[in-house]
Amino acid sequence: MKRIFIRPELCAGCKTCELSCLVEHCAGSSLWTIDLGDAGNQPRNTVLAGPKGVPLPLTCRHCPEPACVDACPAGAMVRNEATGLVEHRNERCVGCWMCVMACPFGLVWPSAREQKSIKCDFCGERDNPACVESCPTGALSLVETDPAGGVKEITID
Repeated sequence: MKRIFIRPELCAGCKTCELSCLVEHCAGSSLWTIDLGDAGNQPRNTVLAGPKGVPLPLTCRHCPEPACVDACPAGAMVRNEATGLVEHRNERCVGCWMCVMACPFGLVWPSAREQKSIKCDFCGERDNPACVESCPTGALSLVETDPAGGVKEITID
């Protein structure tokens, strides 16, 4: 199963990962045409100031036992057993935001555009997440994990 591996010590706090996520999720947008003033344009990841102001990139952890899935009364949050990813099914979402409240990491957000929630979707239409491909310092990388706990880094060309 592919996972995003975060190396906080390499993060420069440039927020390139946030910007690439934002562009990826705004239909018809590019870096040059995206409306940054539109509150509905939201990334699915964030970079926060960690201890002592050190930048800390965060994205959905796709938990093995996701609290957001357990909390969702509509079945909009599901764990894909084939990929291991926690997916948000927008068409099922009733906008109660129980998933937002249940996520212990604060990585499921209310959408500013509609009464729904949003979270990292691993850039489902792409081979690799935009945030990983765009990170200039290597703070975000893609790894392959197995059920036995092994981890292997994936090189992106």
